[in-house]
Amino acid sequence: MTKKPIECPSPLWHRALETYQEELGGNEDYQAINEVHSLDDLLNHMNTIQTTPSRDRETLVSLNRLAPKFKFVDDFSAIIALAFGADATLTAVVWGSIRLILTLASSAGDTLQEVLDMLEELSLTLPRFRVYEDTLPMGRQLETALVDVYTEVICFYARTIHFFRDHPHVLLRRNAWERFHTDFSRTIMRIKRISSVVESEADLARMRLDEHKYKEVIELMDSLTTKRKDDIQRTKYHHIPFLQNGRFSGRSELLSTIRGVLDPEQATSPTKSMALFGMGGVGKTQLALQYAHESADRYDVILWIAADNSITIGQSFREVAQGLQLCQNPEEIQDSAAAIWKVKNWLSATSNPWLIVFDNADDLQAIKVAWPVGSSGSILLTTRDFDIANNPAARCLQIEPFNDVEGSIMLLKQVGLDPSVPSNTEHATAITQALGGLPLALSQIGGFIAQRRLPLKDFLPLYERNATKIDARKTVKDDYEHTLSTVWDVSFQKLPDPAMKLLNMLVFFDPDAIDEAIFLEGSQTERGIDSEFDFIVDEMDLGDAEQPLLQAALINKTMEKPLITVHRLIQSATIRRLPTPDWSRYFDAVIQLLSWGFPDTWSKDIGHQINAWVKCEKCLPHIGHLAKLSKKHGIRPGSAQQYAELLLRCSWYLYERETYDVARNLVDTAVQTFEDKSTLAYASAIDLAGLISLDLCQPSLALKPFQEALEIRKKRLGPDDPFIASSLNNIALAYTEMGNLEEAYATHEQAIDIRLRTSSDRIGNSYSNMASLLLRMGKPDEAEEMLGRCPSLKDFTDETFLSTGNPRFSGDMVLLSRIRLKQGRVDEALRLASKALAFRQKLLGNRLKTCDSLYDVASILNLQGHPASAIELLKQLVNISESLNEGEGQLARALYKLSVLLAAKGAVSDGEAYKARALEIRGRLRPEDKEALFEEESFSKLTLWMLW
Repeated sequence: MTKKPIECPSPLWHRALETYQEELGGNEDYQAINEVHSLDDLLNHMNTIQTTPSRDRETLVSLNRLAPKFKFVDDFSAIIALAFGADATLTAVVWGSIRLILTLASSAGDTLQEVLDMLEELSLTLPRFRVYEDTLPMGRQLETALVDVYTEVICFYARTIHFFRDHPHVLLRRNAWERFHTDFSRTIMRIKRISSVVESEADLARMRLDEHKYKEVIELMDSLTTKRKDDIQRTKYHHIPFLQNGRFSGRSELLSTIRGVLDPEQATSPTKSMALFGMGGVGKTQLALQYAHESADRYDVILWIAADNSITIGQSFREVAQGLQLCQNPEEIQDSAAAIWKVKNWLSATSNPWLIVFDNADDLQAIKVAWPVGSSGSILLTTRDFDIANNPAARCLQIEPFNDVEGSIMLLKQVGLDPSVPSNTEHATAITQALGGLPLALSQIGGFIAQRRLPLKDFLPLYERNATKIDARKTVKDDYEHTLSTVWDVSFQKLPDPAMKLLNMLVFFDPDAIDEAIFLEGSQTERGIDSEFDFIVDEMDLGDAEQPLLQAALINKTMEKPLITVHRLIQSATIRRLPTPDWSRYFDAVIQLLSWGFPDTWSKDIGHQINAWVKCEKCLPHIGHLAKLSKKHGIRPGSAQQYAELLLRCSWYLYERETYDVARNLVDTAVQTFEDKSTLAYASAIDLAGLISLDLCQPSLALKPFQEALEIRKKRLGPDDPFIASSLNNIALAYTEMGNLEEAYATHEQAIDIRLRTSSDRIGNSYSNMASLLLRMGKPDEAEEMLGRCPSLKDFTDETFLSTGNPRFSGDMVLLSRIRLKQGRVDEALRLASKALAFRQKLLGNRLKTCDSLYDVASILNLQGHPASAIELLKQLVNISESLNEGEGQLARALYKLSVLLAAKGAVSDGEAYKARALEIRGRLRPEDKEALFEEESFSKLTLWMLW
């Protein structure tokens, strides 16, 4: 008998049914399925099963428990039929399949209980609909999502029927059961994901019925959907900042091993990963680079990440996010945390094979934050750190120096000599042995020999003379360092004075991506640069200093941008050769140059310095490197004040970008570095330390530095100085968060009085903060009146709030939204909160303030009866906060809300999982609340009342 095709008015549904028929296979089963058309027909069949004498009590209980759960299936079937006017075949496939599954499982007996559990879980996973859904407008995205859920459900039913037909005996079933159950688990995960989309799209469809009311929310949710679609559609992108090494040789066995482990065609559930571990200069990066270039046709996406620390990782991810077109505007491009989050989400969602290379991984915590997952992915990591090599990568491959054959071939390739000539091979082998087979040393010496046109036979005597000098100095620890130090001594010979000074200066910069603008523009500030470094002022003179370093392969320079890179081992060798008394001279020169990138924060109270952010980014990586070098070598700058001020300038920028952990480390170093603790710069430093503590929900910790900064400023400045008002304002903010509301009110009044008497342009800042306090005191109308005093906000229009581009004003919009909510004007509250969220995402990226706004919008949506959209936003909040070191408070609060909303819709197990995570974080962050009730109030204590 041939199968009769099912007719259905929609091509989408027609394809779903065709897929079902293919999965089902059997003609007789297909005919039997069409005999059951409704839930009532199925329940009648279940009654016949229950009256069968062989049924045990447990099975009867399970059957009775299952019957009410089929109501969810019935609701789902009804909405399909109602929305698409489909014939009875669509629902017959559902009910007929369930009846046949119950019949087959009942006959088998041994697996009936497990099948009943599966059917129950699947029923509970389906999207939920309301009784009035006959008015629901059906858009293309909602229809597609419904079809996807329907297809997943009926095809799993078909595979279940097929399973029982193919395994009629107990032993066969038991042997195949684990694979079948794995298929079920994956199906459930897919249905949960698609059901979430269905419910969210249905929520949006309801809101579109009242588009005027929900205009801002619809725009926000549509932008998220568009971003997801655009993110997944982009299929081909290779971000490899270094060209393939045309002189690469050897390593064939290692490359073969890497190919086998990371093979993109090898289907695995976890992401495939491997670490290349070995000492510096052994060729880890070149090996990873070779694999990346040779695999260009095997991976649709290849991403190269400079993984030295959190800053370089963030900058690499920003470049990648821009290349993948995941950033919608210039502001998003500048946010590292947002870039990491976007790229990781894209990698987890795409089905395109991808490779990511973490080069020179040196910060385990930063690597863990950036580590992506995805069944289509492969990760290659290079490191000198044994711990990082074995965690989180699944495999570790130790890289050893070249053997004599590989080394000699590489050297001859470098110098352009014929390896078939015995004398060439003989001398190259001797040199390889002398250099211990180190690829970096061979590369450097190859460049030196080629540049000097030195015969191979003359090199070893020269090398041995320099080795004797190094032995006499006793500056190295082992044979490996001895070899490299000798190589550098040879390479540094006869470098022109400007080239040597430039190389010495490069020691104090982060080795990757040193922008020439730092030299050219940083040397022309008011402070200028010492006359011995005049060659960096002029572009031609700087190029002349670079040229010998490029020829000797001591530095590299990109073709597209004026960016210099230098190997870390060359930096190490250079600083060892640099006389210790000269260290501080070069250190001070670099401080002068880098200060160009960051504004002064202690001479004038001007608030956010957003216009300087682009310059700040160019200098940012080098500040951390400078601080690390100072600590490692005990370098004391000539001017401790200038060094501390540089750290302070950078810390303020990082604070404005909400990179709190790095900002705190730098400002703490600045505080310790200041020798004069009475300066305004020192007051600014401890003030910043307090602001960081405040934003991290530690107001009592912030109060002391705020008060100390105030005392310094009182001694240095007049009583009406703007910085006095600024200090009072910060103290009042700390009091507000601590719950000392009366003290906060009195302190705000003092700040307002000073700013009014001096006609300060920062008076709006005081009014906003006082309004926030009044709202917390339960006085929303007074808060609105106070906020209305702000000169720049007097008309309360969206444009007034947002046109400045200042992050501070989005906080004012958040505040007004909360005032409206407290006044019962919920629609206005939602509009304002949605606008603020869109603005924060655009300007700040996915940081703490964006998390705070996501929570606000989700809470109001839930209040208005749109839990699916609320859940969608809260899940986005969870994803973002998980990628932020300082995001645990926001994460716990979001997990709390998700657990409540999921429990309310019947997703009890998912709700309990979120609840457990929320409680664990709360207990860790606030041990005193470990036994507190599971209520919103206790989780709100983990975040600020007002995050400006």
